[in-house]
Amino acid sequence: MKRFSLCVLTIVSSLLLVGCQFSEHLNLNEDGTGKITINFDGSELMKMGEGQVAEKKEKIDSLLVFNDFLEEHKDSISKLSKEMQERLQRLKDFEMHIVVNSEAKEMNMDMYKGFKDVSELGDIFSDFKTAMVIEGKNNKTPGSGSTFDPLETLTSEEGGTKVRYSFKNNKFSRITEIIDEEKVKKSMDSLEKAKMFLASSKYKLKYTFPRKIVKMSSDKATFSLDMKSFILEVGFIDFMENPKILDVEVELEN
Repeated sequence: MKRFSLCVLTIVSSLLLVGCQFSEHLNLNEDGTGKITINFDGSELMKMGEGQVAEKKEKIDSLLVFNDFLEEHKDSISKLSKEMQERLQRLKDFEMHIVVNSEAKEMNMDMYKGFKDVSELGDIFSDFKTAMVIEGKNNKTPGSGSTFDPLETLTSEEGGTKVRYSFKNNKFSRITEIIDEEKVKKSMDSLEKAKMFLASSKYKLKYTFPRKIVKMSSDKATFSLDMKSFILEVGFIDFMENPKILDVEVELEN
């Protein structure tokens, strides 16, 4: 596995500081199986020349397999709390493809996995943040000579929400449950100073189904010509303030 340079990871670990775009792509098959992908497009960040990435000519095309990470660190993981172990195990089937090109001002990350039933999925954005903490902390300053356990700094704090997916009897839903209002507020407070930069950031759902959509709960969604896909885009700040803004219920044709 190719390691990232520290300068790139510094940018990535603070990816919520500038106008970046997040997309959640779901492709659902007739038998209920499918694939989920969360994409982070940090190209605008690269164009702004934030941090050291703009100063260093660098090209990265890397694949991170989280199952390998969990196996490599299984001894350390076994010493963590049950809650933390469960959080890490959620990444087991994910892979992440990272492309960074400083000259082309490109930064793209796709974290994805297949699923046998959509109900297996959870809060994909929370999983993505966990993944970035792990990979960022798994690298050390070149030449420092120090060893570093990335699991030591993995915080137990999550966003205070749960996301549940369901597909039964031609009906699909993505519903967010607020389980800790204080954590949701804390997440927003932590972004207060970055609101100006986050004004142009978006979070987008792009879901594709095996049959035509006949009913949709959101009046803000747009549809493909074949009516088998929809796109729902909201401001990132709006999403953080109200995670339920991306709740959707979809009914497919018989």
